[in-house]
Order: sequence, then C-alpha cells, then structure tokens
Amino acid sequence: MFTELFSKKTPAHVRDVYVYNTETRKREVFKPLNEKEVKMYSCGPTVYSNIHIGNLRAFLSADIIKRVLVRNGYPVKHTINLTDFGHLTSDGDEGEDKMMKALKKEGVPITLDSMRQLSTRYIKAFENDIDELRIIHPAVWARASDYVKKQISLIKALEEKGFTYETSDGLYFDISKFPKYGRLGNIDIEKLQSGARVEVNAEKKHPADFAIWKKGDLGWESKWGKGFPGWHIECSAMAMDTLGKQIDIHTGGEDLASTHHNAEIAQSEAATGKTFVKYWLHNAFITIDNTKVSKSLGNTITMRNLMDRGFSGDDYRYWLLTAHYRTQANFSWEALTSAKQALFRLKRYVYEDFKQRTSTPDATYLDRFDTCLADDFDTPGAIAVMWDMLKDSKLDDKTKCGTLMSMDEVLDIGLSDNLQEGVKSLGVIAVDDLSEEIQALIDEREVARIARNWDVADILREKIKLKGYELEDTAHGPKVTKVG
Repeated sequence: MFTELFSKKTPAHVRDVYVYNTETRKREVFKPLNEKEVKMYSCGPTVYSNIHIGNLRAFLSADIIKRVLVRNGYPVKHTINLTDFGHLTSDGDEGEDKMMKALKKEGVPITLDSMRQLSTRYIKAFENDIDELRIIHPAVWARASDYVKKQISLIKALEEKGFTYETSDGLYFDISKFPKYGRLGNIDIEKLQSGARVEVNAEKKHPADFAIWKKGDLGWESKWGKGFPGWHIECSAMAMDTLGKQIDIHTGGEDLASTHHNAEIAQSEAATGKTFVKYWLHNAFITIDNTKVSKSLGNTITMRNLMDRGFSGDDYRYWLLTAHYRTQANFSWEALTSAKQALFRLKRYVYEDFKQRTSTPDATYLDRFDTCLADDFDTPGAIAVMWDMLKDSKLDDKTKCGTLMSMDEVLDIGLSDNLQEGVKSLGVIAVDDLSEEIQALIDEREVARIARNWDVADILREKIKLKGYELEDTAHGPKVTKVG
C-alpha cells in the first residue's frame, strides 16, 4: 500500500539534519556514510501475537525519520526484521521461545511449519496495522527464518575468531573478548549483576554473555547440534546481508539499547572489525497511567481496539506526533479523543473547500516547519508551527491549505489524500460551515459515544436534530446533514 520512497524525485540536499545519538549521548549533524543512499535498519516485532500500540510507536518514529531524510535530499534504503523464532522470554537466554509458547497456547503442534504459519498470520496483521498508520513499507522485510544460513555463517566467523565458547545448552559470545561491550548506555560490565533482566546460567563465564546458538529439539542442524540462532545474532546477520557491514542509522525502542543493541554491536564488530552503526536512535515508551505498555503487564491496547472505539489510524498517528519520539507519551482515551477532534478540524478545513487544494504553500512557515523536523525530528514543534500558520490572519485560505498539504507530505495525517478519500475520511457532507454551537454539541456527543455513555449521546443527538441537523455515526466519524 505504501512504498519505500516517495514518488516525487528526491531533491538535492536541502538542510542539515540533527539527530540525538544514543551512543554518544549528543545531538549531532547527520552525515551519511554515502550521500547516494542512507542505510537504515529497524528492529521489528516478534510475530507471535498482535502488536500493541506501544510497539507501533517504534515504527512510526522510524517512518518520520525516513520521511525527513528523504525530504532533505537523502535517499533511504530501509530494512525491518521480523522475528519468527528464537526470542526467548528472558533476556538472559533462558525461558521459552515466545513462538513456541504461543503455539502451546493455541493448542497447535510445535513444528517449524506451524511456527511459520502462526508468524505469517501475525505478520499480515502487523502490516495491516502499519498501513492503517500510513507507515511507508521498508525496502526489505527481513524474516529471521529466511536468513538462518546467513546467521550460521556469522556464528562460524565469530567462533573462528575466538569470540565464543560452548556450553551444554548452546554457544555463547564471550564479552570479555570485546572490550567495548556496553557502550550504549555506558554500561559498566564489571558492576553488572544478575537479576530480573538477566538470569543466572552457571556455565556462563559472565552474566552478560549471550547465546548466539541455542540447542534444542526443534530447529536447524548445525555443527553445534540441532537448535536455532540466538535472538541477537539474527539482527546482525540480516542487517549486514541487506545493507552491508556498516549502516548509517539503527532504530528501536529504548528498552533494546542496553541488551539487544549492545549485543548487536559486539557480535557485528567482532566479526568485521568495523564500526557497525554510525547513529543509534531510540524511541521512548508509551505508558498507560504512567506504566509502560507491555504484554507481560497485561495492559496492552491494539489498533483493532482503537478502531472498535471509533478511532482511526490517522487519529493515533496524530496523537503520537504531538509528543517527541524520545519522550514518554502517556496514553488515555481522553487524550486520543482530543487528538481526533483536532485532526477532524484540520481535515474539514482542507476538504470542505475543494478549490483551495492547488495553492502554493507559504515559504516562511514551511521553512519553520522543516527546521523543527530537521532538529532531531521535532514533530510537536512542527505541529505547533502548523497551528500557528492556520491562525495567521495575514494568509489567505488557499495559501493555508496549500501549506497544510505540503506539511502533510511528512506528517501524513490525511490532509493530502485524493478528494474522494479525503471526504470519506472526513465523514461530513460539504454544507455551510457549522456554527460553533452545533460543532460543540457534536464534539460533546462524540466524547460521550466513545465513552459508551449512550444515554447522554442520545440526548445530544436530539438536541442537534432540533437545531436542524441530522447526525449519522459512520466508520469514519459523525456524518452531518442539514435537515430541510
């Protein structure tokens, strides 16, 4: 549905883009390894269930990063991995494979074929979610089970160079052989103690040593016995196979930095002798009641849950963009309702007067907008500029509309759809502008409806009808028609 790069020709280099690099803990000017093509890798989901809205933030963050780079003249080749085996329930290489656990829960025989079938189902569900959020698909979807031979080759290279040791349950990477281990987050490995995140394995030389091959009854044949590659090794193998030994940008959730991404750095650089990633970019969590959204905590919400409550992917995308990707965003139905109402007003502005859509944008506001986005992808700042522009009485409506549409090339919140799709998403027939009184009643009723306060919603519907308007609830929001 959404392609890797925009259909428009990539412009010449426009402005410097600044990024916050987790490794250096500094804001840096982005300078790609090769200006002709930025190589970008994003850690994808483990596809054993539906993805929750917290997980989805990582992919929206990567989407904005990619769009801003392209807008400023940097073509991007992007890979997202799909983990369909080998992700254990503990970061300490203990516990059960999450895919196997899901198969047991569904009462399905535990085989590689059934694991493949289960993951295929959830990959399709994940792709539906990112399409709903208008996230551009990567150039490469790298499915871990398709790259097992590449992973085994990388493991052999590490073994030949002396970075591994074997135990009764697998092959481990010896972090003592890689002095720079732990540089993401400035981890002091001498002080690292086993605990909730890293379980004790008596055969491990150090608690932070990690498995690159796990022995087991299910899996693939190898010189170390039947089993499967470790979770960390898959990303190194797939990133290097699809993008090369050195990449510009690696993205992921902030929870991956200390363990998974440090492991990626160690095994990749041990194998190649080269710097693996130039810029590490991590997004913060989504919280509910100031608690991280997590399947293990049982507080997850999916895109389907949002849609069942009357929200769209555009609504959630807009809400996410009102917070900087490196700051936590506390989700609530009230906050999402406010975002929905704000976006509704923007869409109504664009789609109710069709003649406005061909105007030239205002250069001053676009420059302010793009300057925000080039400063570590400051979407809340960019959105603030957008609203400032709409309030500017010196600009005519056509210029405002044209500026909105240009801004939407990056934000992609549904302001630059084709006319038919835009009107459909708006859900309102283009009649005379509604009065503030009627709009307030509609907004109040929408809040009541989303909260499932049906009695209040019915009373407000009757009030609106007495004012001369018929209200119809649709999948795209309330549809209003003038009566008589």
